[in-house]
Amino acid sequence: MRSAHRPVLLLRILLLLSSPFPWRLAESAVLGVNWGTASSHPLPPSKVVSGLLLPNGIARVKLADADPAVLESLSGSGIGVAVGVRNEVLRELSASKKAAASWVHDNVTRYLPPGGSGGGVRIEYIAVGDEPFFLSYGQQFQPFVVGAATNIQLALTAAKLADKMKVIVPCSSDVYQTESNLPSKGHFRSDLNKTMIELLAFLSKHGSPFVVDINPFSNLQQKKNISMDYVLFQLKSRPITDGHNKYNNYFDASIDALVSSLSKVGFGNMDIIVGRVGWPTDGAVNATSPFAQTFMQGLVNHLQSKSGTPLRPKRPPIETYFFSLLDEDQRSIATGNYERHWGIFTFDGQAKYNMDLGQGSKSLVNAHDVEYLAPKWCVVNNNLDMSNVSASASEACSKADCSAMSPGGSCFGIGWPENVSYAFNNYYQQHDQSEDSCSFGGLGLITTVDPSVGDCRFSITLRTSLSTSVQGKFPFFTIILSAFISLYLFTFS
Repeated sequence: MRSAHRPVLLLRILLLLSSPFPWRLAESAVLGVNWGTASSHPLPPSKVVSGLLLPNGIARVKLADADPAVLESLSGSGIGVAVGVRNEVLRELSASKKAAASWVHDNVTRYLPPGGSGGGVRIEYIAVGDEPFFLSYGQQFQPFVVGAATNIQLALTAAKLADKMKVIVPCSSDVYQTESNLPSKGHFRSDLNKTMIELLAFLSKHGSPFVVDINPFSNLQQKKNISMDYVLFQLKSRPITDGHNKYNNYFDASIDALVSSLSKVGFGNMDIIVGRVGWPTDGAVNATSPFAQTFMQGLVNHLQSKSGTPLRPKRPPIETYFFSLLDEDQRSIATGNYERHWGIFTFDGQAKYNMDLGQGSKSLVNAHDVEYLAPKWCVVNNNLDMSNVSASASEACSKADCSAMSPGGSCFGIGWPENVSYAFNNYYQQHDQSEDSCSFGGLGLITTVDPSVGDCRFSITLRTSLSTSVQGKFPFFTIILSAFISLYLFTFS
């Protein structure tokens, strides 16, 4: 950490530690970020905290799981934390109170300050599941959500922590539906009726908010009758009229569709947290940094105005978490190749655009002293026989990340043989620049000349690899991406 930052950081930590509600110190403090680590070479957690979170005034983070290295890095920072419970363990936690108690001990209690003293991790939420009701999951996790939440709550009570943190369940916005895009017609999906009533009763009993993840980008792609201006908070957008109410942006309409859904089952006054909202910057048409900046700053301005929504005037969501802090090259691309490009910052902690995350009018602070591997790249040796090059590039993409070469992406249309070189280099970097990872049957060539083309960045990976080997976790989707890349490579060859 640079010495110039220390006075600011120390002051912020003292302010955070001196208040029982650190996230309510200022207007911007109701904002937080999602911090995921689905990366082949994630930025070291200590550098994320000291180099990104604290300098940029980010007082809230929501974690996808309970990664020990991440939690340890947050110790003593004063940052409010929502710890995630992975979907894969919901069945076990639902079936066993003992398993829930062990989970709380291993992932919560051990990180808290002893005797309630200073230090430790300021854990304020346990997020049970990651969108476990997502429509495409079917019944895979749904039967276990309420049971897991109940057992986690019992474990917190037994550990005398129930008054210090809340149990929440992040839900994708597809848990409710509307007719003709009218918020007043919002209702929960019929297949969720019984489960949702049980969940809402649980949340209400313990004073927990309803957490919804909103994805305006995905909805813009799927619904042709939603305009870009409406999604991006532009004043020139054509409003949607719903009875006496008018909606000038997609965000408010989505929140009020949830409010309508809650009201129809008797929980209309429940607090709402937006657990995930953002805009990707690559991997699809309209996934660009300028659009992302417009959306994110428009959202910040709207939230800070405290105007609320037509159904809840002057009552905005109590907290909103941006998605996400950093790009993650190992995220599933099941719903689109843009899934790996949600970061406000690149994988190495460099801001893609500017917005107010709590630092006011100042520019975002980038991570400093980032350690990279040597300035070397793997490219195709086009002096050789290239008859099998497309197959080699397709194989590279099936095991690396070629999402930027998707239609609309920053590397789409860079031409041949640059597209092959991009595939080779991504594979080479993900394998720590090992010499044999640039072989490709003799077609690969290691160079010290940066082969980047325009906006298409040929990255060098980070020196510190904390890879959890999530490569191969989503083979079906990488096969599909590989097939697309094969077609793309053939087109430009």
